[in-house]
Amino acid sequence: MSDHFRILHQDKATSARLGRLVTAHGEVETPCFMPVGTQGTVKAMLPRDLREIGCQILLGNTYHLYLRPGHEVIRRLGGLHRFMGWDGPILTDSGGYQVFSLGAMRKLSEEGVKFQSHLDGASHLLTPEKSIEIQQALGSDIIMVLDECISGDAPREYVQPSTDRTVRWAERCLRARSVNSQQLMFGIVQGGVFEDLRRWCVDALASLPLDGFAVGGLGVGEGEEQLHSIGAFTAKLLPRDRPRYLMGVGRPRDIVQAVCAGFDMFDCVIPTRNARNGTLYTFNGKLNIKRAEFADDPRPVEEDCGCYACQNFSRAYLRHLYMAGEILSAQLNTLHNLYFYHRLMDKCRKAIRTDQADVWTEIWPVQETP
Repeated sequence: MSDHFRILHQDKATSARLGRLVTAHGEVETPCFMPVGTQGTVKAMLPRDLREIGCQILLGNTYHLYLRPGHEVIRRLGGLHRFMGWDGPILTDSGGYQVFSLGAMRKLSEEGVKFQSHLDGASHLLTPEKSIEIQQALGSDIIMVLDECISGDAPREYVQPSTDRTVRWAERCLRARSVNSQQLMFGIVQGGVFEDLRRWCVDALASLPLDGFAVGGLGVGEGEEQLHSIGAFTAKLLPRDRPRYLMGVGRPRDIVQAVCAGFDMFDCVIPTRNARNGTLYTFNGKLNIKRAEFADDPRPVEEDCGCYACQNFSRAYLRHLYMAGEILSAQLNTLHNLYFYHRLMDKCRKAIRTDQADVWTEIWPVQETP
């Protein structure tokens, strides 16, 4: 068992596990959800509000913070925790996914990724060493190795050499890490939809002194069936004594299934982005607050929800705010959705603690459409 992660309880019927992750800025009970704070802020949320809803750990983004305001600026100002006013744990991703999403604006090589900034078109080179340099300047608690996020429909002849390179880049990231760093470093398993390549990648990364493992390249167009089958297959291969992080997968039903497959950590922009678009989550499915039927509805979004929005405001008021384009709409909707996601993780942890994770998955509503 590693000294920074401990499994507290293993569910009897599934692969779900209750754990505790220890970081330089505090402990995290897993399974957990990490709200995405791309540019040093979770959109529409105060750090105080994040604490109040039970948020344990945030995600920051290396690519965006490197481009603006710059990692050296953040370092001089005391690191990302002080800069954004958050004293809890922070995980920073490597920037690989953002570079992947640039498409024609980037070019991969063994050295790294040359890309054009989406802000001003300036050229940059992101190497494994540069990614680690940026993340060390930010001072996050968990840093990610640089990888290439592979498209879900990529053919084997592309996926195999790309996965090989991701492992070589992980080795370079480890060599670039400062001696005696308190930052935990996670590797990223790629391999597309090919089980043998996923297995090879796990075997290669498991031989390295990494503190945890993420599974990337899922939720990028491969379809729901392969998302779950490849995710569950890969989770079973990962070392049991280190945290397992399923990157970027964030629909509630996908999270619940992934918890049962043995994953511990999740992040996604879905709850915050959908909140700003008027989509709210409840344990009976999604609710589109824009709909005219809510114009006179005195009920809260969810009757038994303890969030500030549900305790104080009606569906009618939330619809009014959205239709009027008020800033408070994004704030209250985001607060509710993130409160829901943290209640979801609370329920998952309780189900594991009482050996009922299989029952929990059966009662989750399958309705996911707006």
